[in-house]
Amino acid sequence: MAEITRKDLILALAAAGDQPRLAGVDLSGLTLKCFDLRGANLSEADMSGADLRGANLSEVGMSGANLRGANLSKAALRGANLRGTYLGGANLSEAGLLSANLTGADLRGANLSEADMSGADLRGANLSEADMSGADLRGANLSKAALRGANLRGTYLGGANLSEAGLLGANLTGADLRGANLTGACLSGANLRKAVLYRADLRAADLPQADLTSANLGECCLTGADLTRANLRGANMTSADLHGANLTEAVMPDGSIHA
Repeated sequence: MAEITRKDLILALAAAGDQPRLAGVDLSGLTLKCFDLRGANLSEADMSGADLRGANLSEVGMSGANLRGANLSKAALRGANLRGTYLGGANLSEAGLLSANLTGADLRGANLSEADMSGADLRGANLSEADMSGADLRGANLSKAALRGANLRGTYLGGANLSEAGLLGANLTGADLRGANLTGACLSGANLRKAVLYRADLRAADLPQADLTSANLGECCLTGADLTRANLRGANMTSADLHGANLTEAVMPDGSIHA
């Protein structure tokens, strides 16, 4: 992998025009704060530990790039291709990832708090232990994504696709999941206190020992869902479809224990 200095990068950008080709270069640890890299080809580049705060990375090609521990706070990544990118432990707080492609990306332990990921493609991405509190994921595709232990407190997930996603032990306190697709999702032991699941699709979802205290499950589809020992105390279940659901030892909205 070719090494490149900050000075070299500035000269390369000046000479390259609108779409600089930086595939495979070593930018690790460089300070690139507020750099304009729009449309650049950074596939397979090593940007681990780089400071990219406020950088413009819209429409960049970064598939397979290494961004472990990089600081991308408030960076613009609209429409960026981050397919299979390594972003473990990266700081993406308040970053703009609108419609970005993050399929199969490794985001374990990343900070995505307050990030805008609306319409982003996160199919099969690994977001275990990631902090996504307050993030906007409306309409995002998280099908089969790994979100074990993730912090999704107060996250906006309206209309998102979370089918077959792994949310074991995830914190979804106060999250907005209205109209979301959670069919076949694993939410065992998840915290969904005061979450809004109005008209969400939870068919065949696994919710054993999930905490749904005071959650809004109005008109929610829970057919075939496993709610064994789940806590539904104070939950709004008006017109919810529970056909075939397993409610063994679940705490019902009125505080009674289901047989």
